[in-house]
Amino acid sequence: MKHLAAFAVMIVMSTSGMAGETGRRAEFIGIIEAQLDAFARQDGVAAFTHAAPNIRRLFGSPQRFMAMVARNYAPLYRPRAVTFLDATDGAQGPVQRVLFTGADGRQVTALYTMVRLDDGSWRIAGCVLLRPANAV
Repeated sequence: MKHLAAFAVMIVMSTSGMAGETGRRAEFIGIIEAQLDAFARQDGVAAFTHAAPNIRRLFGSPQRFMAMVARNYAPLYRPRAVTFLDATDGAQGPVQRVLFTGADGRQVTALYTMVRLDDGSWRIAGCVLLRPANAV
């Protein structure tokens, strides 16, 4: 009976950790989707609010941020399809992998590094696009 109780405790502990990871991943997806929606509406102010303080300091204004995204992150700016993959822990913080299909049908994987602010909310601290050979 003691073994059964210990096993039940282990199951509860492991599933509560999984629930935390699932909740965190859901937060990441919500933030990334909100930023992608802002890109689609060309709403630089809304898109900029999802960027971490380091990104906001780097670009200084929503206009400069949107211009950089349009120029350097075209697959994210107007994707035909978006598929959220796994979230992992990276060297700089949690990383959410997202597969984008562009208007031309080409696919690229984006690695979004997320950062938790002092108030407990999450922001996007960086995004790296992987070449198709390394994409998935």
